[in-house]
Amino acid sequence: MASTYVNDLRLNELGTGDGSGTWGTTTNTNLELIGEALSFGTEAITTNADTHSSEVANGSTDPVRSMYIKYTGALDSDCTITITPNVMSRVHFIENATTDSGSSGPYNIIISQGSGANVTIPNGDTKVVYLDGAGSGAAVVDAFASLSTVDLKVQDDLTVTDDAAVGGALTVTGLITGNANLTLGGTTPTLTIGDAGAEDTKLVFDGNAQDFYVGLDDSADDLVIGLGSTVGTTPALSIDENLLVTISDDITVTGRALGSQDADQATSGAGGTITMNLADHNNFEVSVGHTVTLTFSNQAVGQTGCIFLDKTTADAVSFNTIVAINASSQTALSTAGVYLLTYMVKAASGTGSILVSVSGALTADG
Repeated sequence: MASTYVNDLRLNELGTGDGSGTWGTTTNTNLELIGEALSFGTEAITTNADTHSSEVANGSTDPVRSMYIKYTGALDSDCTITITPNVMSRVHFIENATTDSGSSGPYNIIISQGSGANVTIPNGDTKVVYLDGAGSGAAVVDAFASLSTVDLKVQDDLTVTDDAAVGGALTVTGLITGNANLTLGGTTPTLTIGDAGAEDTKLVFDGNAQDFYVGLDDSADDLVIGLGSTVGTTPALSIDENLLVTISDDITVTGRALGSQDADQATSGAGGTITMNLADHNNFEVSVGHTVTLTFSNQAVGQTGCIFLDKTTADAVSFNTIVAINASSQTALSTAGVYLLTYMVKAASGTGSILVSVSGALTADG
């Protein structure tokens, strides 16, 4: 019975009664080829070829038998590589290490086995593929096209060229480059940037003409939105640990800018005090029918606003010592009527730290 090579490693399978006196040599060769199948092999593509054939030799050494195949050579176009025989079922790591012979590359290699599906490997990339060995209709399949893993640890750059769906925690210590969408799944998806270290962290939006960033300025403990890619450089808006917002330049409003307004405030009786909390609102409505003292709390330097004062009786209006007001304007408030008071905070605390001005009594026709 003659020797055959029908196995996926193309080893010599001796027939009954074959190999007399050479059986040991054949067996040793087979063992060596098994080792070769677990190794690394390199095959050069003819310069500028757009097709290439890689045949696993029967019973003799061949680089394409290797589990890891590195293709080299200079190309001027994509090259289709057909691995034969087409009845061989194998798993390969295949690297595209070709170079550009001109100036329009680099180029892809396309791995084929028959008329079935092919796998394209971009220049510089490595893919794990399997050959299904289905004969003339044989297909090559990207083994990791839909990779599902419980834990994935990447210690260097990660490039994503298609959608990435993460259903659990994603921990990255290097660079993630994505050319498609990144979706975080789960009931309460969370993206955490940073590891509580004393360092700035940021998201950079890489624009054509301008870059922008959203980042944590760790030294200032501020969340910053700014121009460029360096945190703290050309900031537009900053939020500190006390939720104080600082805007670094002019504000342009294309719609209406609406301030917060407190509902009607009143005291329960004569001589009472109405305290307007500037941490909650900028504008206030006050209605009184007796003597009253007006004051503020939680002021912030630079804060401004208005007070709509509706006095139904001719009783005195007093102010806390933190208010600075023109004496004649304060006296005018003793007259019943409707008034508009404006204020500006010039200091965080202290006597006269809030400046107040008073309109004359208002009428419906101005």
